[in-house]
Amino acid sequence: MLTRKQRDLLAFIHKRVQRDGVPPSFDEMKDALDLRSKSGIHRLITALEERGFIRRLAHRARAIEITRLPEDMSNGAGFVPDVIQGDRPETTPSRARPVAVDAMELPVMGRIAAGVPIEAISEVSSQVAVPSQMLGHGGEHYALEVRGDSMVDAGINDGDIVVIREQRTADDGAIVVALVEGQEATLKRYRRSNGMIALEAANPAYETRFLREDQVRVQGRLVGLIRTY
Repeated sequence: MLTRKQRDLLAFIHKRVQRDGVPPSFDEMKDALDLRSKSGIHRLITALEERGFIRRLAHRARAIEITRLPEDMSNGAGFVPDVIQGDRPETTPSRARPVAVDAMELPVMGRIAAGVPIEAISEVSSQVAVPSQMLGHGGEHYALEVRGDSMVDAGINDGDIVVIREQRTADDGAIVVALVEGQEATLKRYRRSNGMIALEAANPAYETRFLREDQVRVQGRLVGLIRTY
């Protein structure tokens, strides 16, 4: 049995991973549950982990994998972890059975900086198979290899592959690929602030960058994340 707060937190994490491809930060969890401090979130996370609903990834700052959901939250369907995507067959509680995996190959367009911006990316370096369910409702997609640690509190680590849907606009709070002054590409959280564009890191070691609107072009929004071990 989960307490109401434990259940609310699990549902919030699941919803955000489904929407953004990465877990929310502890600050976002705290605000969503209307708690006064992050210590309460730590206790809830520990309780969910002890009950087998989530798993914290070793040596990955605040990266969380949902391992299962309560039956009434998953509607009885087989549940696939949201943080680590792969081509393993799904299983049912009664017996394992092979399942065809619907996947698409996306171009990996080089590397994207989650830290100090690097030169703009335009050449395909490789291909990666991505589950079709990660791609949502159409649109063009591509993948990038992450370099740097500025987004670790959003569950995005150095060496991860991020899946990006091409778009030229973004809502406040979305994690985007931003092209800075036409020549530097970076992965950051996008916000509007007093007529400026704020590119926020998810690591207190990095400062938020404030730029004029004409200095920033959104190249796409994060929709998924692939991690290998």
